Amino acid sequence: MNAMEYFKNNQQSLAEKILSNQRISEEEALMLFDLFDLPQLAMLATHRKDIISGKDVFYNRNIHIEPTNICVYNCRFCSYRATSENDSYIFSAENILEKIAAVAGNITEVHITGGVHPDWGIYFFADLLKKIKTTFPHLHIKAFTAVEVAYMCSIDKLEIADGLRILKESGLSSLPGGGAEIFDDSVREIISPEKPSGQLWLSVHRTAHLNGLPGNATMLFGHVESRAQRIAHMSALRALQDETHGFNCFIPLKFRRANNRMSDIAETPVVEDLKTYAIARIFLDNIPHLKAYWPAVGRDFAQISLHFGVDDLDGTINDSTTIYTRAGSSENPDMSTPELQRLIVEAGFQPVERDSVYNKI
Repeated sequence: MNAMEYFKNNQQSLAEKILSNQRISEEEALMLFDLFDLPQLAMLATHRKDIISGKDVFYNRNIHIEPTNICVYNCRFCSYRATSENDSYIFSAENILEKIAAVAGNITEVHITGGVHPDWGIYFFADLLKKIKTTFPHLHIKAFTAVEVAYMCSIDKLEIADGLRILKESGLSSLPGGGAEIFDDSVREIISPEKPSGQLWLSVHRTAHLNGLPGNATMLFGHVESRAQRIAHMSALRALQDETHGFNCFIPLKFRRANNRMSDIAETPVVEDLKTYAIARIFLDNIPHLKAYWPAVGRDFAQISLHFGVDDLDGTINDSTTIYTRAGSSENPDMSTPELQRLIVEAGFQPVERDSVYNKI
């Protein structure tokens, strides 16, 4: 057998495996990067998407709250962290309630995440959650990355399970997926050496799932990591999902280079981004949904990604996040419901409003 025949046989057998809905290995996921072109990956990812959600593409009506950009960690990729006292801010509970009140009649979810403030522990945030839930009982509160939760617990000397229980009793309903970055220790040593390990991130989410708090998962890609390290990251998520079934959605987050200490690294081309999305949809066979976070990747890319396995575009967001605009995204993070629906329809799909855990509204 010559090299061309070997190539074609491997490609065909892997495609047949995917089309027959079998799980693929890490090695096979790498083969998808190397052996398959974009149209082939689009077809295979769409097949996997169709099994889960057919022509539906989900969105919700939400607001993002970022209480502070003061952070004890100093991740090299971050453009959001305050670099000086003049650049820092803190929103009081009253500020936050006012921001929510301005849109409360038009949203179903409050998403809260931001810098890891050195003085704010579990009880500080439990008080904030109670105020939000008392004032806006109809809103789902999705809040706090695993890194934030772990630090809060350390401030108040609580076990993770106890801290999560307090937050849940105060109004927390689910966790976002941020802070995962790439789990590989050698990558984290370069991009976020002060931040806790990927194993801690997984442990916090395992504990959350087992205590009735579902969540999402992310991966920050396109910086110093290899394709193999991306696949290994997704493999760790897939293994945890096999155990707990607590992840609703996976969100690949593209590294943006502006205004941070990794600005010398070129951003990945669109072809690489689309391949990563499609392979994520194929490989993560047990995480129901794949999201394109449009403030990070832009409206045009988000629309194209719907043909590469994506079935969720996040939400309206209401111009309430600065994390990606500080990193160089040109998107104004505010989109009306009709505009979200239009993007989905123009791509040939059916827009479906969802709640925070993917029940159709």
